[in-house]
Amino acid sequence: MHSECRLSCRRVCCIVAAMLVCASGSPGTAQAQDAVPIKRNWFDDPFFNVSHGLSACPAPEGPMLTETERRDQMHSRLERGTSCWLAGRCKDSNAYRYDKGLQAPVRSALLRVPGMQRASVWVIVQRRWVYLQGCVPDAKMARRLEGAARSVADVETVVPDLMIGTRGKPPYAVAPTTTTETSTSGKQ
Repeated sequence: MHSECRLSCRRVCCIVAAMLVCASGSPGTAQAQDAVPIKRNWFDDPFFNVSHGLSACPAPEGPMLTETERRDQMHSRLERGTSCWLAGRCKDSNAYRYDKGLQAPVRSALLRVPGMQRASVWVIVQRRWVYLQGCVPDAKMARRLEGAARSVADVETVVPDLMIGTRGKPPYAVAPTTTTETSTSGKQ
């Protein structure tokens, strides 16, 4: 039993060490990358749209991070991912490994909610947490969607970042609009 525990602890330590080496990089590289803060889904978190019923709904940015944000989150993601396993709440040693497998069942559960086609909803899945973002016609729909996502096996928490209607400030980061600000690269 002790040898299995030592092996598991060694694996976690090796993962932590590898991530710290990757995060260190050279200072010049970080400065060059931060000069133009390009955002991307560094951790490949599932992010998908379920419905487009409210066309005026602001689209969420999703799990997009700059290089600096990625470096800042690496340690905490590693820690949160393994703490689930160490606490005995996950069978897998990394809670983030559940995420891709949760995408299809969460989508199916949400699509079964009556009236879903009248909402605009996006989903992010991170470490068994499901974030619902977008706009719904009423609070009842928001509660139904939260309940549907919560009913999926292996979902630990549901965070309903949903607006009622399409007016006001969304409770989530909004995707940049594709206007001249994103298409200008110095070429004309």
